[in-house]
Amino acid sequence: MAAAKGETEAAAPAMTDGEVRDLFGLWNDALATLDPDQVAARYSKSPCLLPTVSDTPRTDYGSIKSYFVDFLQKKPQGVILESYVTKGDNWCMDDGIYEFTMGATGDKVKARYSFVYVLEDGKWQIAHHHSSQMPE
Repeated sequence: MAAAKGETEAAAPAMTDGEVRDLFGLWNDALATLDPDQVAARYSKSPCLLPTVSDTPRTDYGSIKSYFVDFLQKKPQGVILESYVTKGDNWCMDDGIYEFTMGATGDKVKARYSFVYVLEDGKWQIAHHHSSQMPE
């Protein structure tokens, strides 16, 4: 988020790798509500979601919400299996492998992921989220 002319954006306090990984938990908790608005609210004002089960990039609140209306029908809950964290001023990235258990069917889906978070209005929001099912 850009600061107004003549103002500087305060840098976020340094985060540990564990705190960056914990941001996934906020998103996963939003999934557990089964409310697409709560999930979409985790994304930044200028997001990009490249979802697992859609060919369409989602780049605004409405299209992200629309994706999760369908995805949440499966009652997904995720767990991170491997995580690699990178951090910078007012941004951080967590990428790796996660696995979802679909509560509606019991199916498990393993996927590669990346989350790029930005500090926006004092909250960590998802600016970029890519998820792709493992090829094997």
